[in-house]
Formats: sequence, C-alpha cells, structure tokens
Amino acid sequence: MLQAVTGVAIGTGVLLCVFAFMLRGFFTRPTPFSNSAVQSEYSEIVDALKKQVKELNEKLELAKQEKKHTEKAGPFGTVKSKVNPTVTPDESINPRLAEMLSRIAINKELIVALANSNVQPLLQIWFTTIKRLGMSNYLVVALDDSTVQFCKANDVPFYKNDPDEDIDSAGKSPIGPVVSALKFKILREFLQMGYNVLLSDTDVIFLQNPFDHLYRDSDIESMSDGHDTWSAHGCNHDFDDPEFGPCCQHVYTTRIWSFNSGFFYIRATVPGIELLDRVTESLRRRPGAWDQALYNEELFFPSHPDYVGLTAAKRVMDIYLFLNSKTLFKTVRKDPDLRKTKPVVVHINYHRDKLPRMKAAIDFYANGKDDALEPFLDGSRK
Repeated sequence: MLQAVTGVAIGTGVLLCVFAFMLRGFFTRPTPFSNSAVQSEYSEIVDALKKQVKELNEKLELAKQEKKHTEKAGPFGTVKSKVNPTVTPDESINPRLAEMLSRIAINKELIVALANSNVQPLLQIWFTTIKRLGMSNYLVVALDDSTVQFCKANDVPFYKNDPDEDIDSAGKSPIGPVVSALKFKILREFLQMGYNVLLSDTDVIFLQNPFDHLYRDSDIESMSDGHDTWSAHGCNHDFDDPEFGPCCQHVYTTRIWSFNSGFFYIRATVPGIELLDRVTESLRRRPGAWDQALYNEELFFPSHPDYVGLTAAKRVMDIYLFLNSKTLFKTVRKDPDLRKTKPVVVHINYHRDKLPRMKAAIDFYANGKDDALEPFLDGSRK
C-alpha cells in the first residue's frame, strides 16, 4: 500500500513539473495569435494536477502512519496491543478553523455540537451546563445564521462552515437524523488537524468535566444505548433451534446494544478518520439511512467477502457516569444506591419530551431537588 501510493505520488509530481516546464516554453514562445483561451485551459489542467498531488500526499501520509513495524512477541502475559498514534496535523486544509481551535482546545481536545435554530432551547441548556462547570474548550458548529446570532448573544464560541450545498441544505432541516448525519463529514477536518473531539448532541446536560473521565486508550469511546451491563458490555445470547436436537440446538451468539452516535469521543487517528469517511460514504450511498445504524455497522461488522472491516479500537463508556435517559428513568431513579452516583453527563436520547426531562435532571443532580424526576413515566408514553 505504502509503496503503491508513494509511486503514484512521485510519478504525478514529476509529471506536473514536466508539464509546467513545457507550458512555460509554450507561453513564452511568440505566436501570431492570442493564446489567452489556451492559457486559461491549461491553467485549469495545472490546478487539477496540483489538487491530485495534494490528495495523493494526504494518502501517502496516512499510509505512512498505517505502516506496521515488526517486533518480537514477548513472554506470555506481556503482549499488549498499542494505542494508535494520532495523525500528523495538517492545518492547511482549513486555516480559519485551525486558528479558532488553537484558541479553544485544551490539550488538543474539545467538545463539539452541531446545531440549527430548531434546537435552540436545548442548546441553551447544553452550553449553560458546560459554562456552569467553568469549561471553555467547547464549540458549536452553527448550521444557520440564526444559530450564529444566538451564539453571539450568549457569548458561546461557534464556527460556521464555508458555503457547502450539501451541508447548508441538510443543516436547515427540521428532521433531527438529517442534521445528525452531518457530523461525520464535518468532524473530519477537526481530526485531520490533530484534534480529538468529544461529539455531543444538544439534548445532553453536563454535570462533571467529561475529560476527567476518559481513558484515551481507543480510537473511539462511545456512550451506550444499553441500560444495564448485560446490554451495554455485551453477552452470550442463546439461540434455541430444537430441530437440531439436544446436542446442537443451542447456538451461542454475541449481542451488544448500539453505541450511541450522539455522544462519543473520537481520537485523531487513522482508524478514527477512516470511521468518519466510511459512515459519510455509507450515508451517501444509502440516503435516508439512520446514521447511528451505519456508525455501528462500521464499528462492529467483521471483514467478509466483498467487505473489509474497520480496524478501530473501541471502548464503551461507563453507563452510570455517561447516562442515557432509559437507564436514568427505568433504573437509576428507582435504585437507592444508584441515585447517589453523580453522572458526568445525562443524555435524554430515549425520550421525546426532552426539554422538561433535561430541566428535571438538572434539578435532581445539580439543584438538590430529590423528587424532580418523579412526575415522569419511564418512557415518553403509556
């Protein structure tokens, strides 16, 4: 892979130099006619070649970082896989964003949320809980002008992408999953510039600094949609097929509930960037698909004929510290011991009545109102 990419990059670079030299001779040679149109055409060709060389150099850099160094295995019990290194930062891809991140990020880390005008009430609670903790390394990717003005009015750091037809169109959608799907495309630049991102939906409240509770030993650390250790950490599931008789009727399968694509920490590694690219491409090929489903397919599906799986290290977050709303309302609030545990975040991902439940969770955990969660049903409807 590395040799192939290197060869193509060198070959294209040499071709560009030769081509440019020939063009210089062409344009300096006197001609009896105006060559402005020809010059314009060849300038476009040169620009296209430059773009191709840039793309090949990016692939070459990734290939270098993927190169494996052989080493001898140590004694039994001493062999441990290594944490993937971060990519070499390339701030040239977006100098405006690079300058902003250099001011906001702490230790090359920050919280990022995507938002448009449809979620402003949630967004206000989101950044208010972050500010309450004294945190400054967070950023709102504003998807419309209304959100830009909202952030300015509330002294919230924001970034708005340069005009992009796909992002601008989807960013104004009132449909949550359509907006949510943009994150995989937008976050790529953050990672390519060497920043590790804690991606958060806006229906999240922060009660502790999340960066104090990350392991950073994987390419992706994600909140789980599971509501107990069985569903969140995985289990052996017995599939009973009586037709195969008493000796073979029980087939043991592996089951785990989905990683939540609305709250995860992703490191600036080659597998991290590849995950974003894969989900972005899957969403392009399968319009209308749920981004969380594709996110989990890329994380968990193994290689098989016609498919090469992603080699990303993954970790599920502590389900009682990074708390989803199913776990909170179905289990935690009813358990005297679990009620005493203060989570890092609460994500109201399982319920449609998000705003009142977010406020109630703040009252319960931050304002000491012991009965704040009691009026709510376990689910959103009877």
